[in-house]
Amino acid sequence: MMTVVDRISASPRSLSVAHATTQSRDGVVDTLRGIAILMVIGIHSLPQPLDAAWAKSLDAALRPSVPVFLFVSGYLTALSGRVPLAKRLKAALIPYAIAFAAAYAYMALHNPAMDHRIGTTLARFALGYVFVYYYVFVYVCCTFGLWLVFAIGKTAQPDSRNRIAALLILAIGAGIFAGGYLEPAMSRLGASDALIDEFRMRDIPFWFSFVALGALTAMFADVTGQSMRNSLLGAMLAGYLLYAAVRILGLGDAAIYDSTAFFLYAALFCVALIAIQPNSPLLGWFGSGSYFIYLWHIFIVMALRDHTSLRELGGFAGFAASCGVTALLSTAAQLAVRQFASPRLCRWLGA
Repeated sequence: MMTVVDRISASPRSLSVAHATTQSRDGVVDTLRGIAILMVIGIHSLPQPLDAAWAKSLDAALRPSVPVFLFVSGYLTALSGRVPLAKRLKAALIPYAIAFAAAYAYMALHNPAMDHRIGTTLARFALGYVFVYYYVFVYVCCTFGLWLVFAIGKTAQPDSRNRIAALLILAIGAGIFAGGYLEPAMSRLGASDALIDEFRMRDIPFWFSFVALGALTAMFADVTGQSMRNSLLGAMLAGYLLYAAVRILGLGDAAIYDSTAFFLYAALFCVALIAIQPNSPLLGWFGSGSYFIYLWHIFIVMALRDHTSLRELGGFAGFAASCGVTALLSTAAQLAVRQFASPRLCRWLGA
């Protein structure tokens, strides 16, 4: 595997080889995204609030979904050696703007007292404060952060690999630190629990640590050996049991989003997936439209909660029904868009 420095100084021939290597990994990357987006659907189909132990256990198991997407972003960036900032922002923000308008209309129809002031609306858009779109804000900020790391790292060509690695390692440390101390600091300043929760959902240093981990894995780690895979799977299981216990028993920092226990489990989950190298055509197809599904599946989840009797099923049956229907309808929507929409419209919708 070529390192970032190798790519920076590569000849045209070696660059073409690197490109071919990246292309050959697309099936694996799309499979990872397919797994992650199914996990997202699972999280949003769980009954709220998460009171039962089984629900907390399942929610804990599914939580690495967003870290997988961020990890893959860093991984692919390290393989290519560059961050196409404008392209990534365009691909993220145009579909988001369309979905935001639809989500805003849905919320307004269901809440006549909704605040429609311009400043409030702009804040909702910028921070992703409709449905679950705050991860768009997270992704955009992490993309800027990754672009900045590579821009700084390449300023000195001979030791750019070491510079980039050092910055990424520092970023991981800063992310874990922020996850551990953001809540106590805000509590000391008198912030409400609701405000703290909003900040922890958008804890950019913490989320960026998964991007940094993905890049470092691509640059340095060879995790494809059988013994390494087995070790990672064992460590991942131990990490999950620890994180689930923290969540269920309320031990220490039991936050859903940015606790140290969550980082440990999610980081091991991401690296273990890379080690396994899953390559499923079906999951890959699903993953290739993961952004479209992320933006639009929540309409199905909300409609099922607001306008059907699925809630009456309760417990695991309600979760399974909501998850299955959402996955099927999301698949149908993706098929329809790709079949009938123009290529440009497909791009605009994230499909």
